[in-house]
Amino acid sequence: MIEYWHNPRCSKSRAGLALLEDAGADLNVRKYLEDVPSVGDLKRVQRALGGLPVLQMMRTGQKRFKELGLGKTDTDDALLQAMAENPILIERPVAIKDGRAVIGRPPEKVLDLI
Repeated sequence: MIEYWHNPRCSKSRAGLALLEDAGADLNVRKYLEDVPSVGDLKRVQRALGGLPVLQMMRTGQKRFKELGLGKTDTDDALLQAMAENPILIERPVAIKDGRAVIGRPPEKVLDLI
């Protein structure tokens, strides 16, 4: 089962979802803007991403990132909390399976979990 953090308004997220559906993947789609991940969820995904720096899990070009005054010098805990409180900051899409995860940029990366 692939857990897929999806934003239906995002073309990359829609493209990744279509690729997984076309491949016949067993999916659990989580609309993460509505079903907001906790800090614990985000830490689990960070580990599954191989310990990727938290900043690389974020949409740093997002207006909200700037409004919150976030930057490279913020602690991981502060950045994770910001994502939990403002899920629009989470880079998308994210696909998770069996302790591994990928960020679907480009969307074809989600196929790495099949």
